[in-house]
Amino acid sequence: MKSLRIKKKKDFTRILRVGKRAHAESLTIVWTPSDVMRYAVCVGKKYGKSVVRNRLKRLLREAFRSKAECFGIPCAVLLIPREAKEYSYAAFARDLGKIIRKEKLLAARPADDVEGLPANGGTLSEKEGV
Repeated sequence: MKSLRIKKKKDFTRILRVGKRAHAESLTIVWTPSDVMRYAVCVGKKYGKSVVRNRLKRLLREAFRSKAECFGIPCAVLLIPREAKEYSYAAFARDLGKIIRKEKLLAARPADDVEGLPANGGTLSEKEGV
């Protein structure tokens, strides 16, 4: 995942300028369609000392890593936490999932995976013992 990080200032400014913003309780994401899935974590000094900022970055990176396969379209994403007294991986992962669903960035599911029904619409064939 390290190779998928956004590092250049021009990339940050382009995403912030033209990207779409989505908000949740614990974080805000700014995203724009891209050719490759890329991300960055933006944690400024207002969040605390370096120990707190580094922990926040680790939590956000892990939450993104766990939800990265949920993205249906490749996009460039900036993850920006909201100020709070406590931060947790569970809150970041939950809110990232909510944003992905709300913004309709979900990956398409195969037809046979929808609610556990078979791909043929839920009917049994003769081979399955009608």
